[in-house]
Amino acid sequence: MIFTTLPTDRRRKIRGFTLTEILISAGISAFIMVGILQTFLMIGRTGFNAANYCVMEAESRRAMETFSQEIRMARTVTWNSNTSITLTVPDASTTYTVTYAYDSSTSGATALCFYRMLGTAGSGNPRRILVRNVTSLAFQRYKLVTSGSNIASNDLETKQIQLTLQTTMKGQTTAAITNAVLSARYILRNKNVTA
Repeated sequence: MIFTTLPTDRRRKIRGFTLTEILISAGISAFIMVGILQTFLMIGRTGFNAANYCVMEAESRRAMETFSQEIRMARTVTWNSNTSITLTVPDASTTYTVTYAYDSSTSGATALCFYRMLGTAGSGNPRRILVRNVTSLAFQRYKLVTSGSNIASNDLETKQIQLTLQTTMKGQTTAAITNAVLSARYILRNKNVTA
């Protein structure tokens, strides 16, 4: 009977990976996984920011539409402050008053919101929030003068209103994003100007 044994050289060539090869492949795999994770996080943050921009734009458009309809129909305007105005608006056979204002407080149901409220600024009527997360808001009033300064100094000479607002949204892992809105100058069509 004849027995053959494999030479020792062949047995060494059949074995697995060396420790150096495993360490190199583990390092390359870790580098690739970090890249994939960073890409995944970047896509998630970008999607979150895009969704926030859409929400801010939609709220701002709806608010400007509501505001523009009533400001154009208003007969009188009462300037409460640069963040609050009250309008008297004709409606079929009657008139109503409505206040547009900014709540700059940091607590409460209408905190940091641009809102609409039936009645005067001091009334306790419920507020309808138009835009949330508002960081700044200002009304500007103008008169119909073509030469010189056209900035109105009182309610009687006010014929145009302009609104400027800025909203900011921030997530826990994303940077704050802002949206600035500058409205057109709305002409109060039903208002008589006396100055």
